[in-house]
Amino acid sequence: MLNVSNLSLRFGKRVLFEDVNLKFTPGNCYGVIGANGAGKSTFLKILSGEIDPTSGHIDIEPGKRMAVLSQDHFKFDDMRVIDTVIMGHDKLWSIMSEKDALYAKEDFTDADGIKTSELEEEFAEMDGWNAESDAANLLSGLGMIEKYHEYLVKDLSGNQKVRVLLAQALFGNPDILLLDEPTNDLDVETVAWLENFLAEFKNLVLVVSHDRHFLDTVCTHVTDVDFKKIQTFSGNYTFWYQSSQLALRQKQDQNKKSEEKKKELLEFIARFSANVAKSKQATSRRKMLEKLNIEDIKPSSRKYPGIVFKPEREAGDQVLSVDAIAVANEEGDQILKNVSFTVNKGDKIAFISKNPLALTLFFKCLGDDLQADKGEINWGVTIQRSYLPNDNSSYFKSTLSLVDWLRQYSEEKDETFIRGFLGRMLFSGEESLKSANVLSGGEKVRCMLSKLMLESPNLLILDEPTNHLDLESIQAFNNALIEYAGTILFHSHDHEFINTVANRIIEITPNGIIDKMCSYDDYLADSSISERRASLKA
Repeated sequence: MLNVSNLSLRFGKRVLFEDVNLKFTPGNCYGVIGANGAGKSTFLKILSGEIDPTSGHIDIEPGKRMAVLSQDHFKFDDMRVIDTVIMGHDKLWSIMSEKDALYAKEDFTDADGIKTSELEEEFAEMDGWNAESDAANLLSGLGMIEKYHEYLVKDLSGNQKVRVLLAQALFGNPDILLLDEPTNDLDVETVAWLENFLAEFKNLVLVVSHDRHFLDTVCTHVTDVDFKKIQTFSGNYTFWYQSSQLALRQKQDQNKKSEEKKKELLEFIARFSANVAKSKQATSRRKMLEKLNIEDIKPSSRKYPGIVFKPEREAGDQVLSVDAIAVANEEGDQILKNVSFTVNKGDKIAFISKNPLALTLFFKCLGDDLQADKGEINWGVTIQRSYLPNDNSSYFKSTLSLVDWLRQYSEEKDETFIRGFLGRMLFSGEESLKSANVLSGGEKVRCMLSKLMLESPNLLILDEPTNHLDLESIQAFNNALIEYAGTILFHSHDHEFINTVANRIIEITPNGIIDKMCSYDDYLADSSISERRASLKA
């Protein structure tokens, strides 16, 4: 359905990728992955025709319709929400507009009548009479209640606009669907709805995402941008990651015989195929893995940060008690109320809430950036805290080099010592001499992680820690927190991150908390939680 032939893209002397030949087939979902700057989003823009390649061409089967998730949040500001969604089907929207313009004419002619009858016939064939109800169903599924359907897009919040643009891309059952970071700004319920929608979607999907749980749930294939090439592999993200790591270990093991390596790979595929039975797209993906050629499994060129948190001292039994804290916003509305709990040694607590502002204010209180209006926060005397805020911009206003920037937070001033922590986060050589005020979002977070490792805390406070990080950094960070021997208080939108790190979930509601010792998946599956949540709403 979608063929890529001899594709190359160069910017001056820089080659992003070259000699790319791929075939994307209907019924499959391809997760496009690659390091930051590798060209994932650029590749989708080439497929959509937004930018031209240096050489090569894209062939789409005649008559097939492509839909693309728009990244311009202001393009449709003066349109009604419901109309914006329907505009996702260009041809249908064109017919509707032309038909309405003809009916609005004061001097309606016989020729106009013939034309409108032709348009009405075409409109009916495209199921146009159900367009508004179909668009409304998509919006509702994405968490946009009915009252917003008649709003102008400009009157919506940023995350509401994201939902409208996503509904626009999904509308009308496109033959080819291109989605760049579709889960950004979506809550867990909306992400789950989108996962189910795409798992049942019968046509072709290509998606760029940093959400590993999302990629694992919806993808039948991984399209990897690496080595200045783009290659497609069967299986989801976790299969690609684990198999590439296995292939890398085998490559490094010069003593292992080829027969032993082949046996190890086949056993890995068999284990993964068995586990795939639990997935939404189990049958098709299992068949793909069973017929996978083990020669297709190759090590990645990706570099993973070396993140290790080692507490300088062991924490005592008294860690943290939070007693009835309350915080109001500038308008006087109570955002946090009656938040009370005790943290035990070794707890790894994920904090969640329907209200993002509640989490922001709560973590500012934990990080000493905000004083609660009421209540108390008492830390144990043995606790050494390190805080990773959601907004780290205040840390990076200086022109200091990264070596000198990190040296500020270290008692040991030796440059070799400081460079070691930066090197673990992939700042080596001249990279470590960059000015702190010119870093990208991802680089700033990696610097903050260097700072946290340097501080050797026995308790970590992490507010949206995976924001701006690439998949490699997220995976390394995730693994480090699983191994961490200290206590963690964190908030994240990354499902896999929460589920694999947290052993306790605390949900902040308008009138208190829900506190449960369990994994995130178990928390979401617990039917009693809804009843408890309802009792705390009033």
